Amino acid sequence: MDNSFVVRCLEHEAQQRAAFELMRELRPYLNDIDQFVRQLARQAQQGYRLLGTFEGHHVIGLVGFREMENLIYGRFIYVDDLIVNASRRQRGFGAALLDAVRDEIRTQGCVHLVLDTGLHMPLAQRFYFREGLLAKGLHVVQSLLLPEHPGHA
Repeated sequence: MDNSFVVRCLEHEAQQRAAFELMRELRPYLNDIDQFVRQLARQAQQGYRLLGTFEGHHVIGLVGFREMENLIYGRFIYVDDLIVNASRRQRGFGAALLDAVRDEIRTQGCVHLVLDTGLHMPLAQRFYFREGLLAKGLHVVQSLLLPEHPGHA
């Protein structure tokens, strides 16, 4: 992997806007950049942080995460979003993003890193297994909203 990249928090609106197209690779139902920025602001109020991997001024990877707590894991970090630009995959950028989250876990005194991945995504699952994330259960969902809701995935 080329070491000419940097991982940093996308706290400012201009940075978040620059990340919109890449996030759409992961969340294709996102279609309004202003709505995306507002959504990030609401999630930030819940502790969500968005980190980006940059080559120069280009965002090539994103990881969004938050600290949570439940009876299963105690305090843990949950990864909501993880995406690397398709042309940059298999070069270590996803691992670098997960390492940044692991650093946050240690800083916060949490013990677990938790994320969900789609059953239809075998390449992502293989990546997570290589990174030491193991399947511990099956995430089940029931949608109670109308099908046209943008978060239906």
